[in-house]
Amino acid sequence: MLLAGVAVGIAGFVLLGNWQVQRLAWKRDLIARVDARIHAPPVAAPAPAEWPAIDRTRHEYLRVQADGRYLHDKEALVQASTALGAGYWVLTPLATADGRWIWINRGFVPTEARDPARRGQPAPEGIVHVQGLLRLSEPGGAFLRDNDPAAQRWHSRDVAALSAAHGLPAGSVAPYFIDAQAEPGTPAGTWPAAGLTVVRFSNSHLVYAITWYGLAALLLGATVYLLRSERRHGQ
Repeated sequence: MLLAGVAVGIAGFVLLGNWQVQRLAWKRDLIARVDARIHAPPVAAPAPAEWPAIDRTRHEYLRVQADGRYLHDKEALVQASTALGAGYWVLTPLATADGRWIWINRGFVPTEARDPARRGQPAPEGIVHVQGLLRLSEPGGAFLRDNDPAAQRWHSRDVAALSAAHGLPAGSVAPYFIDAQAEPGTPAGTWPAAGLTVVRFSNSHLVYAITWYGLAALLLGATVYLLRSERRHGQ
């Protein structure tokens, strides 16, 4: 009975180790694909017909571009912590010529620059060309901090909630936002500061695999030691 239990335990640990090895291969493939997307030429931002098929695996961090006019009166400030310090992401809906809206994360502003008049440059007017990385909506809020649309307190870039709070028709708003890239030649000390997207994936699968395989080896070693000890005492 003891040996059967040990065999089941070892087999379980090995299977868990094998699963982590498979996850490691999947994660490395994902990282490679995302890296390729980030450095690829931009493509047109997905149109409404493509919205239902958008998912994190195939579209997150896709480099895209879109043309339109910013609706600055519907700007939203989302709390942010970046390499430049604490402050806000400036999210502004972009109205395209074909009647859709795309939320654009125009970049980071510190607390003292939350007022557009204190950002050092006028907000872009007229038709603009935006390039950046496609990001999926972040519904609900942040850890232990819910979004409060009524008070205009935002802790995550929740596209649906932002659209509802600013009166944009849900069916015409893209289910993603775009992290705008930094524009060449932007004067120093002006805000928002774009191009601060952090692309990071946790990848601890190798450590987990070694742990499970190690537990299997320890269990096997302890069992062998116990059997040999019993055999010596039985002589």
